[in-house]
Amino acid sequence: MNTTDLMRKDWDDRARKDAFHYIASWRKDWNPESFFQSGEEDFQRFVTPVFERWKWGPQGKSMLELGCGAGRMTRSFSQRFSRVYAFDISSEMLRHAQVLLPEAANITWTLGNGGDLSGLQNESIDFVFSYIVLQHMPAPEFAFRYIREMLRVLKVGGVFLFQFNSVPIMTMNWKGRMAWKIVDFPWGLGFRGVSRGVATLMGLPPDIAGKSWRGASLDVAAVRNSIDGAGGEVQDMAGENTPMTWCSGLKPGAQPR
Repeated sequence: MNTTDLMRKDWDDRARKDAFHYIASWRKDWNPESFFQSGEEDFQRFVTPVFERWKWGPQGKSMLELGCGAGRMTRSFSQRFSRVYAFDISSEMLRHAQVLLPEAANITWTLGNGGDLSGLQNESIDFVFSYIVLQHMPAPEFAFRYIREMLRVLKVGGVFLFQFNSVPIMTMNWKGRMAWKIVDFPWGLGFRGVSRGVATLMGLPPDIAGKSWRGASLDVAAVRNSIDGAGGEVQDMAGENTPMTWCSGLKPGAQPR
């Protein structure tokens, strides 16, 4: 079983157990109304300021949401963009999303392959977005591959906005790091059940055993280099060296419109 299959199975399990919680774990009593309202609030908090700064409007445009989950923010995007391409690695998350948003005919729900954005043509999307997704990638190379892919599908003059974890030094003590290494070892070999069992024996949360939850930190300079190499241009990098680092910019060649 490869890493992509492990990620998909982990997120399918989480979706079956409690999709709302594992998408937005800061609250335990979600219902559909509060879940989608939080997505609208995050749209206003993170996305609207970028659009206003560049006097950029979504009307009549297309966008990609990488890691849409159960559609928490997807609904807000669908109310503003003409076409939304919502990618997720979990078929269970996508099933929840389609049940919750049956009326959203302008959303194309797509099961991702864990490595690229196959199915989307070069320079075909006006806006690309990702939040609370890259931070769960099991190794930096997965995140960097998706960053390059987001720039590949972005149109000239298009805008990108994504969040990642850039904490440079692990804050966990050596005992904690060693414990998680022991838990992660069987996960990396494809033995998810063994990994969860070891976590339980060690008093650690079994539902986040393996690397598909805690993920990897990305170096800010490396992110900039990846964007530059893919033809993008960083306009703003906020929250450096924190779990909530936001990067926004455009694909030069024309002014955002």
